[in-house]
Amino acid sequence: MHPLLAALTEEQQKKLVAREPPPWMEPMLATFASPRSMTGDWIFEQKFDGERCLVFLNRYRVRLLSRNRKVLNETYPDLVEALEEITEGQFIADGEIVAFEADIPRFSRLQERMQIHDREKAWQSGVPVYLYLFDLMYLDGFDLSALPLRTRKTLLASLIPFRDPVRYTEHREDGLAYYREACTRGFEGIIAKRASGRYLHRRSSDWLKFKCLNQQEFVIGGYTDPGGGRPGFGALLLGYYQDSRLLYAGRVGSGFDYRTLREISAHLATRKLKTSPFADKPGAEKGEHFVTPDLVCEIVFAEWTPDGKLRHPRYLGLRDDKPARDVVRENQ
Repeated sequence: MHPLLAALTEEQQKKLVAREPPPWMEPMLATFASPRSMTGDWIFEQKFDGERCLVFLNRYRVRLLSRNRKVLNETYPDLVEALEEITEGQFIADGEIVAFEADIPRFSRLQERMQIHDREKAWQSGVPVYLYLFDLMYLDGFDLSALPLRTRKTLLASLIPFRDPVRYTEHREDGLAYYREACTRGFEGIIAKRASGRYLHRRSSDWLKFKCLNQQEFVIGGYTDPGGGRPGFGALLLGYYQDSRLLYAGRVGSGFDYRTLREISAHLATRKLKTSPFADKPGAEKGEHFVTPDLVCEIVFAEWTPDGKLRHPRYLGLRDDKPARDVVRENQ
């Protein structure tokens, strides 16, 4: 038994489950909620505007996996190299990969790395990334999921000699004050986590996300013709799933540069559909075209209109770490 586990109390050790290192663990997911005063059995962490990453370390071998099990090693070789220096033991940890712009995590900045799947090109990208670890689910032959979150975070902090680009995710106890501070500093929001809670391999109300901005994923279901001298397309047609039906959420036409217009156009060209994928938008208006709804993008917007459309949406980037069928409307 690892010395850190041997040092746990007898009651804590009873919650350890002996097992071989699993090839995969479903990540725990947070539920959207409105910010409110929360005291007692809660801790609060920064909500990072990045890419979820599970770290599987088995002696000298490191695997970085996205939330939909895609291997990220070729995209983030610098993180792999840093983690390979941790040569003792076997562990599985949960975290988020971020890139900064003016000291603020920006998904749009991370996009420049997320779309690279070649080790050499990733090294040469000029976009430094950091891995913020916030949970530990497995260590040297034992599943830690039944331990309280506070205990898992203590084990994580003691296990890994944190130094850039691998960082420990600190937490706070004053949730509402932390939320206001996060919004003032331009962060995406915070996550409230039940301090005594287990690590549940599903979405749970034991983790709550409080967002400063209206920002979430949407499915791309079509596009419009470009106007003027703009290449590619004019706007993307967006949607989200509700009861297995893709519902139309409006168009987004801002947030694109020439490079992203060309890249997305290449994706759209191979996905053309003759019929609408939207359950509540059966036909195309003039200049609209439909595509197979398997591309997911990140959008920031002002608010939802009374008829269920996005007001002032802006494109941030494509996501390949979440299946289209999992995209739902977060803030009802």
